Amino acid sequence: MPDRRPFERLPADVRPVNYGLCLKPDLIDFTFEGKLEAAVEVKNATNQIVMNCADIDIITASYAPEGDEEIHATGFNYQNEDEKVTLSFPSTLQKGTGMLKIDFVGELNDKMKGFYRSKYTTASGEVRYAAVTQFEATDARRAFPCWDEPAIKATFDVILIVPKDRVALSNMNLIERKPYPDDENLVEVKFARTPVMSTYLVAFVVGEYDFVEARSADGVLVRVYTPVGKAEQGKFALEVAAKTLPFYKDYFNVPYPLPKIDLIAIADFAAGAMENWGLVTYRETALLIDPKNSCSSSRQWVALVVGHELAHQWFGNLVTMEWWTHLWLNEGFASWIEYLCVDHCFPEYDIWTQFVSADYTRAQELDALENSHPIEVNVGHPSEVDEIFDAISYSKGASVIRMLHDYIGDEDFRRGMNQYLTKFQEKNAATEDLWESLEEASGKPIAAVMSTWTKQMGFPLIYVESEQQEDKRILKLSQRKFCASGPHNGEESPLWMVPISICTSEAPASAKLRLLMDKPEMTTVLEGVTSDQWVKLNPGTVGFYRTQYSPTMLESLLPGIRDLSLQPVDRLGLQNDLFSLARAGIISTVEVLKVMEAFVNEPNYTVWSDLSCNLGILSTLLSHTEFHEEIQGFIRDVFSPIGLRLGWDPKPGEGHLDALLRGLVLGKLGKAGHKPTLDEARRRFKDHVEGKNTLSADLRSPVYVTVLKHGDSATLDTMLKLHKLADMQEEKNRIERVLGAICSAELIQKVLSFSLSEDVRPQDTVSVIGGVAGASKQGRKSAWVFVKDNWEELYNRYQGGFLISRLIKLSVDGFASDKMAAEVKTFFDAHPAPSAERTVQQCCENILLNAAWLKRDADAMHQYLLLRKSPSSTV
Repeated sequence: MPDRRPFERLPADVRPVNYGLCLKPDLIDFTFEGKLEAAVEVKNATNQIVMNCADIDIITASYAPEGDEEIHATGFNYQNEDEKVTLSFPSTLQKGTGMLKIDFVGELNDKMKGFYRSKYTTASGEVRYAAVTQFEATDARRAFPCWDEPAIKATFDVILIVPKDRVALSNMNLIERKPYPDDENLVEVKFARTPVMSTYLVAFVVGEYDFVEARSADGVLVRVYTPVGKAEQGKFALEVAAKTLPFYKDYFNVPYPLPKIDLIAIADFAAGAMENWGLVTYRETALLIDPKNSCSSSRQWVALVVGHELAHQWFGNLVTMEWWTHLWLNEGFASWIEYLCVDHCFPEYDIWTQFVSADYTRAQELDALENSHPIEVNVGHPSEVDEIFDAISYSKGASVIRMLHDYIGDEDFRRGMNQYLTKFQEKNAATEDLWESLEEASGKPIAAVMSTWTKQMGFPLIYVESEQQEDKRILKLSQRKFCASGPHNGEESPLWMVPISICTSEAPASAKLRLLMDKPEMTTVLEGVTSDQWVKLNPGTVGFYRTQYSPTMLESLLPGIRDLSLQPVDRLGLQNDLFSLARAGIISTVEVLKVMEAFVNEPNYTVWSDLSCNLGILSTLLSHTEFHEEIQGFIRDVFSPIGLRLGWDPKPGEGHLDALLRGLVLGKLGKAGHKPTLDEARRRFKDHVEGKNTLSADLRSPVYVTVLKHGDSATLDTMLKLHKLADMQEEKNRIERVLGAICSAELIQKVLSFSLSEDVRPQDTVSVIGGVAGASKQGRKSAWVFVKDNWEELYNRYQGGFLISRLIKLSVDGFASDKMAAEVKTFFDAHPAPSAERTVQQCCENILLNAAWLKRDADAMHQYLLLRKSPSSTV
């Protein structure tokens, strides 16, 4: 990696007050012309102005001090490496206000960042392009020269000059639309002035769309823009948005500050969505729902993403982080409150249990690595900023906020949030500012507690043992950093201030005792606990730590899994902790296999989902051994009782979670080669393809993956045909994600080539390659070779975005030998990807951990899997 000059933020000599911005995109030649007239304040006399600028050519620039002569810039010095331009003036610009004018041109790129082009096909089959934006984190500078830092806020007056048959949108409401004098096919569209805001939240869209609209209870006009002819598919998101705005207004006690909000589906879109103030952009799959063809998990995904982006309208847009170091404040908070919002709109989703599986355990998995990072990271250069949009900022951020909310209590938490938003509205804030507001509202030592969770990486493992004395239970607790590589054996383990709650079998869902553990060891006493009661830490799995119980304590908890007396989220948490302890070599994996067998009566979708993920990890690990078939047998045995109970067809009175569970279980059984499931899947697939009986959306993924896993070239051709015929992006993605399940080496090659074809949208290539890598040993080998062979093209497409990190992780995470870790490292040393540097280190660490795990436990697992099958053994 080349050494860079140390990163510097922009000088503070000149600051913008208002950007008057006129842009004229050319949707045929993929260029745009721009005029900037910015009201600025010169704070210190200077003869140059330094701004951010990337891939833009400046034609002329001048500065006119208020009431004085215009001064023309005599030089534009581009620092491409730093994405800056220096405008030099022949005389000194004196302190005071004035007008900076810049005429410039740029290109509508195909990189899904800045001002870019997005491809779509009209009803008649014509290929056209829309012009859309994605500015976070550092790409507003690709659309217009600007002070592209979150703390340099200004107002914006936007004018777009566009073909008169196109829709033009920006952050604010349209105030005027008039013919463009130089060309009768164009119109000039003018938008109202924005509030004071950061550059990364500015947005424009020019394209062809239909919309549905509603007014929220508090009078905000909400529109959902969809591809032409698909307005119907915007209704679900519209309902969620119209319910969510008043919910947040009420929760924060601060009204939504703009007159309108638009949610729009963009065809080519790298992230899931982007919270541009008043004009939120989405991938089609994160916004569009077709009542007949969308599955339950898609509805849930749309509800969460809408909840997330709308939360940002307050948290991020109204109050913005001072610098990217505090990005987690935006993302962690929105990733937490999206669940609160969905729980409010759809209580039947049991969404908080799903949070533990989707966010909490994912964050812990990453945060146990030596190559993790603290929630707050000092970042400078744009590639370092790109790198922190990861599970630590989002999922660990959300998890510690959930723990904090539980520690403070809802009422004080809301009071503190209101104070924070009111105090910093239209301004910028740092992490400490939030702690201060919450501390005032709650009277608790928030800053002291929380800095142990945000400023140091990792989290603790709490070891607990107990002793009964009369009707008292004495608990001895100790904390050490939890490491994926095994017991922490450094000199000094870092310390956390851990809010700990403890429950007993008498009331499994409520804390009998709460305490703040602020030292390495503590002893505490539970009064009035009889010797036959169990005691558990962390009811609700809210505290961000893992627990290791003494053998006797664990022994007494396990029946609570079988008889369901532990609440679902705690059955999940207990299993997940044990699995991680086994992965880290602290306990034997065989112990965990025994616990997994206790889940036969489990009714809860999320508990099964987490169990299924962990069995998937084991299955991938054991694909490196001779006894991969034995673990498939184990999976069939664990999942077939619930599969039988559920059957294939929904029963009257079932809901959202039953649909999710059925899809999960049938897919798991099908992949593992459960004969009755495979036969039924093939029968239903045949009917589906022949148009006799269309598969319900919730059964498609499990059926597709089952027939492909045990299919041939005819099966693959049929799937590719279904892909071509699919009208909905959701269905195309559903197929793309499972194509990798096909087994033969040459068909795998065919799928990999397909991933880079015109038929796959650029942001979806990654999930096709990932699907191949995750499906089989052969797939993993082939996908890695494919990524290496096509590295130039892939890197060129995704560099400097989080998709490159996702691609790398999905391609190599499943390897399990020291040799492969070295090969991966060598390849990326020779082909550096700056914004994915940390991901590469994490992957190499994971591969080495997998290798150690195999060495340590493979034989014992093999013995256990063989023994449980032999007739003499009684398990």
